[in-house]
Amino acid sequence: MKSYILGISAYYHDSAACLICDGEIIAAAQEERFTRVKHDHSFPKNAISFCLRYAAISVEQLDAVAFYDKPIIKFNRLLETYMSFPGRGLKSFLMAMPLWLKDKLWMQDLISKELKYKGKILFPEHHESHAASAFFPSPFKQAAFLTIDGVGEWATSSYGVGTDNRVEIISELHYPHSLGLLYSAFTYFTGFKVNSGEYKVMGLAPYGEPKYVHRIYDNLIDLCDDGSFKMNMEYFNYNTGLTMTNDKFAKLFDGPPRKPETKLTQREMDLARSVQDVTEEIMIRMARNIREVTNEKYLCLAGGVALNCVGNGKLLKENIFEDIWIQPAAGDAGGALGAAMIAYHHYLNKPVEKGSNRDLQKGSYFGTEYNDDEIEKFIKKYELHAHKLNSDELIEKVTDLIIKEKVIGWFQGRMEYGPRALGARSIIGDARSSEMQKKMNLKIKYRESFRPFAPTVLAEKVSEWFELDRESPYMLLVADVKKEKQRIMTDEEKELWGIEKLNIIRSEIPAVTHVDYSARIQTVHKDDNPRYHRLIEKFYEKTGCPVIVNTSFNVRGEPIVESPLDAYKCFMRTEMDNLAIGNFLFYKNEQPKFNDEIDWKAKYELD
Repeated sequence: MKSYILGISAYYHDSAACLICDGEIIAAAQEERFTRVKHDHSFPKNAISFCLRYAAISVEQLDAVAFYDKPIIKFNRLLETYMSFPGRGLKSFLMAMPLWLKDKLWMQDLISKELKYKGKILFPEHHESHAASAFFPSPFKQAAFLTIDGVGEWATSSYGVGTDNRVEIISELHYPHSLGLLYSAFTYFTGFKVNSGEYKVMGLAPYGEPKYVHRIYDNLIDLCDDGSFKMNMEYFNYNTGLTMTNDKFAKLFDGPPRKPETKLTQREMDLARSVQDVTEEIMIRMARNIREVTNEKYLCLAGGVALNCVGNGKLLKENIFEDIWIQPAAGDAGGALGAAMIAYHHYLNKPVEKGSNRDLQKGSYFGTEYNDDEIEKFIKKYELHAHKLNSDELIEKVTDLIIKEKVIGWFQGRMEYGPRALGARSIIGDARSSEMQKKMNLKIKYRESFRPFAPTVLAEKVSEWFELDRESPYMLLVADVKKEKQRIMTDEEKELWGIEKLNIIRSEIPAVTHVDYSARIQTVHKDDNPRYHRLIEKFYEKTGCPVIVNTSFNVRGEPIVESPLDAYKCFMRTEMDNLAIGNFLFYKNEQPKFNDEIDWKAKYELD
């Protein structure tokens, strides 16, 4: 008799659902992909429906449903925080209460009602869910874990050990002292959106100097050798206010916060670099302490801060652990996976089965997929024009288009679980092109010009092009481009500051080389994504370069595409040249006139 567990995360940001069967991940997806609302926090009814439909089971066949945190404990933290600052947080308190009183406090009843489910509902702790999402899918049978985020119930970071079918938390850091919230405070202050703009701060950091590091240590945080710290809350407003920082913070950092969408200055670049350097130092101190306390050889990471791939890369280079593994859906979306794993291994006491040295995340391709019949039906429904090819023809033609510096929408197989496009819902191009970054940022993604793109490289070739001696399948490690592939800057170029550095060609693959010669690497293994691997292999055969550009298939402000309709609309709204959906290849100049005002169905549904 098979054992099915459904995990759910909801009501903060990035709601998601995950279904596991006998401990194996069957299906998982974020709600935003279906609703088209970025970082959708609502109850993930569409994601749940997909998971059950994919497994061809009914709700009655579930052994348990697990929610990713304990709402009652989180509510108690909220009350205690407001009571500690009487009168000061009334507006924030009143804004938070309706959702708590309507839904969050009655989560068990809500889940039962939404799913029409009468079985067992479990509530692991937030950081326990993160820990489980990190350890159980990892390739390690025993390992330490580190979870770092904004805040769960009370914990903001935790560490412990995973052994066989158990994860045990040893120590926690508690709210309001939070590395995630510290980083988010600087995200807000530099003019980006909290809980979505943190990666922009990370991308901006190499343009700046660590001018404010000492000010952060002297005024904002008291950091201990073990990586624990206390924050000086006199500078922050997130306890009870509607902003992350206050006037005292602004005075310390030379003026008010940058208004969103206004011009970036050197100050924002220096602030980004400074908080990034502090974050890396804290992560490294935490890791050293964990190694000393646990004596484990391996480390698993989860929580939103684990998406800081620059910090992960620095941590790996320190050689504190023999290897690290990071959950690709490290933020709240991954809590759904962790909650399901806790229910299966802790509550049902089921064993973990790990055989090879590869992880159980399988490339993180756990979302929806569309076969050629469904795609053809979509094409006919909207009277579009596409060329149907066999697999070899598709690879050949797309490779040639990339070589001609065309930008391709690549929609293949199962959608990725987590915030990164990994070659299933990607926009791809030629990494050797000096114009590709600018073209993709300004004409395709409609986003800030400073933001770097990631390389996808054949797993077997990664060490020939990057300072990395292992796989990085989830785009969660940053490493430098190999010295012999770099281009040495002239003396004049070295004198440039800030955003002036952007257009300097730094390597043989300029489209994916950041201003500090680093790259956020995705390796692709033929077992995880054979078609994407074949495409890059063909590109390598024709060019001698096993690296292409890979960015998420979306435009700024929208979630990654989920359906053929989402993909086609994105294709037509941008200056993308071609679109490959399954075995169908679209050319922009062959399409009927696109009227964005037409009443397109919000979602492409099959009969």
